[in-house]
Amino acid sequence: MKTLKTYNYPSKIICLTEESVETLFLLGEEHRIAGVSAFVKRPSQAQQLPKVSFFTSSNYPKILAHKPDLILGHSDIQKDIARDLIELGQNVFIANHRSIEEIFNYIHMLGRLTGADEASSLLLERLEAKVSEAREFAKTLPRRPKVYFEEWDDPLISAIKWVSELIELCGGENVFLEKSQGVLAKDRFVSHQEIIEAKPDIIFGCWCGKKVKLDSIKKREGYEEIPAIKTGKVYEVAPEIFLQPGPAPILDGIDILMKYFSEVSYE
Repeated sequence: MKTLKTYNYPSKIICLTEESVETLFLLGEEHRIAGVSAFVKRPSQAQQLPKVSFFTSSNYPKILAHKPDLILGHSDIQKDIARDLIELGQNVFIANHRSIEEIFNYIHMLGRLTGADEASSLLLERLEAKVSEAREFAKTLPRRPKVYFEEWDDPLISAIKWVSELIELCGGENVFLEKSQGVLAKDRFVSHQEIIEAKPDIIFGCWCGKKVKLDSIKKREGYEEIPAIKTGKVYEVAPEIFLQPGPAPILDGIDILMKYFSEVSYE
């Protein structure tokens, strides 16, 4: 019988976004990472790795200097970077996952790409357990708190699909659920009047790339009658947890949502 040749897995991976970095670390495959996004925060060790990219631009000479055999990115926003790198002869994979199920599929795929099948299965079991915990917590709430999750303030952008799904899993009601199904950011634009009319019990600010000004939200014209404003349930949550479609929103985001949902007054 002919013996099949053993082929190598990618050994020098460039991560243009954060979710691939955290996933590779959790799979025990961090030694494969040659460069990361300047925005990477999780895990803390990843911040010591060479920075080669921003979200909408990359340093091509720096990337090429690492002689990568695989470049990972996320979303249609990085299509121009992907095109340029492909023209430079690079192997590029841009994921475009938007849901929790797709996050799971992405983690499974990275496990296969790096030969970490067993580790990815164990990680997925952890994530599934966290999802089950959220579902059980949701059953304990007297009612579903109405939630407005704000990703950006100008224009106003509401929650992306996986964040919306987390809100619903934990027993909340995303007041802009239908908008979360949109593929593009502009599909999730909302107006101040829509927010006022939705009457959320909780408002989360999660502005990607800048600190949330909670006082500015509370002082918006017409917001004084919103239940969340009346009761002070306006919070800032970390983009590195909620806005990267990897393990973070499930492993840590669920705990954060359950904490705040348990503090709502249900009288």
